[in-house]
Amino acid sequence: MTAPFVEIADGHRLFVRDWGRGAPVLLLAGWAMDSSVWADTMTGLNAQGLRTIAYDRRGHGRSSDPGSVDFDGLADDLAAVITQLDLSDLTVVAHSCAAGEVLRYIGRHGAERIGRIVMVGAQGPCLPAGPGNEQGIPRVAIEALMAELADNLRAWLDANIEPFAPGADQRTLDRLIAGVFACSRRVLLDLQREIVETDLREEAAALRVPVTLIHGDRDASAPLDLTGKRYAALIPGADLLVYEGIAHGVMVTHAARLARDIASIAARLRPLAA
Repeated sequence: MTAPFVEIADGHRLFVRDWGRGAPVLLLAGWAMDSSVWADTMTGLNAQGLRTIAYDRRGHGRSSDPGSVDFDGLADDLAAVITQLDLSDLTVVAHSCAAGEVLRYIGRHGAERIGRIVMVGAQGPCLPAGPGNEQGIPRVAIEALMAELADNLRAWLDANIEPFAPGADQRTLDRLIAGVFACSRRVLLDLQREIVETDLREEAAALRVPVTLIHGDRDASAPLDLTGKRYAALIPGADLLVYEGIAHGVMVTHAARLARDIASIAARLRPLAA
């Protein structure tokens, strides 16, 4: 392990897991999850000769809590990790809302160090319904979600944890719930607002990095038609790999399969024309 923490702005630090040797794979967790959610996937990738890096997002896990969050700041945090660990020809695996982090990172810092991107159950590219986005989520539903997260997070988790990882044992589900409550509540609310309000369509269409989208067709958190298929249509040359019968928490329920597919993607690089 290179270092247990990476320094970011204003004296804050991110806890980093850096395992193994070989070509680097950086794994970004989704909303309310820390780096530990990748443990099985990371060890699976290590067994295939790859170095794996994952870190706790600000306000999550063992990282410090700045008390606020947006995609610009998260992109700069990602840049700090990549730069301080001197990563290059990097495979970035972005689960759920982390798709917005890596897109914003490329917009702010460029793609010179990134060889390929794997988006797993990606949230976005534009969730609110509106002119030109009629298939999006109605505003009333977005505000109801935000109110429930703010006022009754436990009930929301009770209703949504099993659909996130159907078939997972109760101990695993309890660990995921405990991880959510360990996060900064302010950061969780700010990040959820960022997810539902940010329009990533232009940033997705501007990508010139090889992208593979892995998406379950039972994903209730990021429905395939609303998210994965729309990214596939926007991102030049993107591949879409649909996991039949699988939900949002694929790294929890199907880590071995996910690790095999990520390793296969990491082994090939297909540059796109500028």
